Amino acid sequence: MSQSPIELKGSSFTLSVVHLHSSQPEVIYQALQEKVEQAPAFLKNAPVVINVAALTGEANWKDIQQAVASAGFRVVGISGCKDERQKRAISRTGLPLLSEGRAQRVAAEPPAPVVPDNAPAKTRIISTPIRSGQQIYARNSDLIVTSSVSAGAELIADGNIHIYGMMRGRALAGAAGDANCQIFCTHLGAELVSIAGQYWLSDQIPSDYYGQAARLSLLDNVLTIQPLN
Repeated sequence: MSQSPIELKGSSFTLSVVHLHSSQPEVIYQALQEKVEQAPAFLKNAPVVINVAALTGEANWKDIQQAVASAGFRVVGISGCKDERQKRAISRTGLPLLSEGRAQRVAAEPPAPVVPDNAPAKTRIISTPIRSGQQIYARNSDLIVTSSVSAGAELIADGNIHIYGMMRGRALAGAAGDANCQIFCTHLGAELVSIAGQYWLSDQIPSDYYGQAARLSLLDNVLTIQPLN
């Protein structure tokens, strides 16, 4: 018997999920553009799932899809649909309806409290492992992670980032544009590191520092790295 030209197998992939809290395409586009500007090499043309669980009422799903695509992302499906009417409307866009499965079973990280712009700087501390697909954002503060960060996980902080476990995910410090922020890591194996929009992918991290304790900062707006003493 001749071998089949195809083989169908189950698999899993790590995809970023865009959780929408507005149905206005221009608002969505602007917000995503700001994200892309933080790490263009990593996010440009990235495949994403759009989660619409927080949206209520009518929405122009084709315009929303176009807004996400125009910002430089590739939409692979929609998740979070709540009723049949919404599902039918989204299906007419031609996009598949997806279930996030495992991500829905993992307890969500509690959101960071809203902090006034003039409030004193604080630190957000995470003591549990950060799993693939999770995103932690420390708004107006530093972020300290005392456990491991898996590949596919993302740490974002407006301040500094400290990781005291194995770091295999993405770390974006100075997300609000503060070029004085730094990244401190005891075991550096990141997919991406970024400070105030300046970034390295994993293959750009000097090999001597890979898996080592390291400190990253900006010098004349260029990423630099040194041993963490």
